[in-house]
Amino acid sequence: MATLPSSCWRSVLLLSVLLVAMDQMAMASLSDDIEVGWGQDHSFFYMDGPDDNQTLALCLDETHGSGFHTKEAYLYARFDIDIMLVPNNSAGTVTTIYLFPVDVPWEYHDEVDLEFLGNVTGEPYTLHTNIFVNGVGHRVEQFRLWFDPTADFHTYSIDWNPKRITILVDGVPIRVFKNHEKDGVPFPSWQKMKLEGTLWNADDWATQGGRVKTDWSAAPFFANYRNLRVSWCQPSPGVAWCGDEPPESTWFEQGLDAVALQNARDTHMIYGYCKDVNRKELPKECTLD
Repeated sequence: MATLPSSCWRSVLLLSVLLVAMDQMAMASLSDDIEVGWGQDHSFFYMDGPDDNQTLALCLDETHGSGFHTKEAYLYARFDIDIMLVPNNSAGTVTTIYLFPVDVPWEYHDEVDLEFLGNVTGEPYTLHTNIFVNGVGHRVEQFRLWFDPTADFHTYSIDWNPKRITILVDGVPIRVFKNHEKDGVPFPSWQKMKLEGTLWNADDWATQGGRVKTDWSAAPFFANYRNLRVSWCQPSPGVAWCGDEPPESTWFEQGLDAVALQNARDTHMIYGYCKDVNRKELPKECTLD
């Protein structure tokens, strides 16, 4: 017996009809750099905006969500991508971008997470960040976004170099994880990673600790991605690549707006693992920064 198409797939079919007459040449061809890794029937590319930017819509309904990854893996790079999050009642949903390695056992993997936790209509989104090194995470920091991330696209960035990982929102730094390997603190320094993005259901924990569940009557849910920019890490003059940057170099300490970083953390951070009084022991990096 044939099954009815999912609510996501019906939306794809409707949009496909609208796109038949459109010029498919985009200024920025997102599909050249990424591919859908799962949920192919719950995702689609379309042209959007005054510049006809190629945009990827990820969809989530009660059956499953969807996700993509870059075709290339990188060791030290800056990743910028514009995202418009799930609008209205997004409780239970999680929209993500994150760095994840290729062919590394789970117990040794590195990872840099940005997870946007949905909420009931009218309440702010929470940006949940975490960093895993050698399979160990528990480095969570959470922020309230200071704008409506569902009304338009905003730029979210991960800048990863041998000295630090910086997470930025619309160019504003909100988190820095420094390389303290010389003090015995692990740092992602050898695993090539791809940028991945997903939309999935996590109503067991995402919204108010799982107390608010996904309202499937509001499905399908959509998150939209466009304008991916990946810039290889650039070393200082005379250095072959970023991994060879001398330990005493201050090259990567340039360009970080320390005042903007501190203001964002003072104003928008709602949880920081280094300030968690309920932890029995703080990680070593908390005493070094």
